[in-house]
Amino acid sequence: MIKVTAVKANNDYTLDLKFSDGSVKRFDVKPYLKYEVFKELENLAYFKQVSLAFGTVQWPHEQDIAPDTLFAEGAPPPVNSQFNQN
Repeated sequence: MIKVTAVKANNDYTLDLKFSDGSVKRFDVKPYLKYEVFKELENLAYFKQVSLAFGTVQWPHEQDIAPDTLFAEGAPPPVNSQFNQN
């Protein structure tokens, strides 16, 4: 099972992610903000409190997104990504 090993929250409600296989992706959280469980993430200060937990990302009130979802729906990050593999 793939796990998230590093995460950085961006001002545009995306996450830069590094995975246990060494890959790097950018995940857009904006489509998830319409769901009640993720409404609190609309507060950018709260969104930026993301951390690693159990191989995925989690926020202080235990909102999380499965690592498989993050990996499958993630896109290549821009060149200036903190985790870019250059």
